Amino acid sequence: MPRVVVDVMPKPEILDPQGKAVLGALPRLGFDGVTDVRQGKRFELVVEGEADGTVSEAVLADVTRMAETLLSNPVIENFAVRVEQDA
Repeated sequence: MPRVVVDVMPKPEILDPQGKAVLGALPRLGFDGVTDVRQGKRFELVVEGEADGTVSEAVLADVTRMAETLLSNPVIENFAVRVEQDA
């Protein structure tokens, strides 16, 4: 079955306190060189599809509607929908 991934991130103009907390902790743990961190969410949906792993445009449209109405808050978050191929 194909897997569709929805990545949700705060919009650039929205403050990200969780990302700032991670950014502050990295140097204390010995990790240098990171200048910014944004924390988001990842949703993996296993959907009905073709035997070759392809997903129809209708299914992708449904997942996009899911992302718009449930998985993200479009006022403060952006999202991207993509089909993930098996490794």
